[in-house]
Amino acid sequence: MTTPFGVYIHIPFCSRRCDYCAFATWSDRHHLQDAYLDALTVEIAREVEQGMPVATSVFVGGGTPSLVDPDRLAQIVSSIPVTAGAEITIECNPESVTDEHVAAYMAAGVDRLSFGVQSLSADVLVSLGRDHNPDTVVRAVAIARAGGIRRLNLDLIYGGAGETIADWQHTIEQLIELEPDHVSAYALTVEAGTPLADDPSRHPEDDDQADKYLIADSLLASAGYENYEISNWARPGQECAHNLLYWRQGNYRGFGCAAHSHQDGRRWWNVRTPDRYIDLVAGDESVEASAEDLDPDRRRVEGLQLSLRTREGVPRRSLSESDIGLLDSLIVVAGDTITLSTEGRLLANEVAVRLR
Repeated sequence: MTTPFGVYIHIPFCSRRCDYCAFATWSDRHHLQDAYLDALTVEIAREVEQGMPVATSVFVGGGTPSLVDPDRLAQIVSSIPVTAGAEITIECNPESVTDEHVAAYMAAGVDRLSFGVQSLSADVLVSLGRDHNPDTVVRAVAIARAGGIRRLNLDLIYGGAGETIADWQHTIEQLIELEPDHVSAYALTVEAGTPLADDPSRHPEDDDQADKYLIADSLLASAGYENYEISNWARPGQECAHNLLYWRQGNYRGFGCAAHSHQDGRRWWNVRTPDRYIDLVAGDESVEASAEDLDPDRRRVEGLQLSLRTREGVPRRSLSESDIGLLDSLIVVAGDTITLSTEGRLLANEVAVRLR
């Protein structure tokens, strides 16, 4: 059996930066797109020549990958050696995907698209600073299906300013009608240095987000989706292999500015800006910005913290018997395995800090 190995490709360009976003993305450097794709091509070729493992999953994220030339991106994806049946995902914004995008991606072996939907309420999309509307999402899903994409993920964010319980329930109900294979729903978080952080009146409320999480979990479960990680639901067999690799501490290579990599306990990450990344690749210099080596105990604890978030859970011995009693309503004990209860998913950190 092939050992899982992932490849991540970062595309840092966006049409605009959302008020809550702290990712390494830029809306004013589109003039660098060609040079950036050239640099990606070179960086990947170097790693392949040096014997990079064959990938079992590839994920192209950003930023907005669907903003760059689809044929060029397809060429880059095609240059990565992959196993038969490898999962290959590209993130897209609903407003920027076209028939041409899907055709190019399909030709490169892409079998999964992930759309940044965030909400299916027009007012909430405006409050989040998104450029699309609900009709755009319906259109994008139709384009992907008509083009032959077999697997589809829809990303959501809940807790935005002005979003009512009714808005959120409507979003989940409408999303289910679109029949995605996979759903990711993330609580809006306040990141330092963002416009959202500078406006306390728009900050999300914990109780409101907890209520919305429970609504999503209930509606998705009723529609046949299984929660396999705190923020992720999938139809049986449609779990994201690339995300599972991260949660299981697998090895992966990240390409592009700000991309992270991991190999057997060593983590490293590339320089943050596309300008610097392009210059370093052109000068045949390392693009690594910094790195850290995890000692065995830290790696073990991080592995438990990640596994706790999933339906796989952790061994019973990971918690003391006294903590098991104390955390009774937050966990489910089944034989030698402990998983989070639905309530526990809302308070996962309360459990995680007690892992041993």
